[in-house]
Amino acid sequence: MKTEPKDTSDIYQAIYDMVRAIPKGRVSTYGAIASAIGARSGARLVGYAMNHSHGAKPKVPAHRVVNRNGMLTGKHHFSPPEKMQQLLEKEGVKVENDKIVGFEHILWDPMTEL
Repeated sequence: MKTEPKDTSDIYQAIYDMVRAIPKGRVSTYGAIASAIGARSGARLVGYAMNHSHGAKPKVPAHRVVNRNGMLTGKHHFSPPEKMQQLLEKEGVKVENDKIVGFEHILWDPMTEL
């Protein structure tokens, strides 16, 4: 499912909608989310959106978005930083040394999953 923003002001909403579609116990990447909304080189934009998502309604599960190697690179935007790992582990995702264990098996790519 490809969500194309109507204008720049809709981009964060499109990102949030895509991230809300990530199932519990799965993770996606900044780049996969960017590609799904039509912003192929917008991984950094997705990161900015995740940084600003903590007050969004309905909630955005930003903890389910990791870098392309399965690293919890956004953890420093959680309070405390360990919160990202705790939320993932609560959903059954195993994390060791700030990296998703079995990343390739739980990776959710909206371009193939939707």
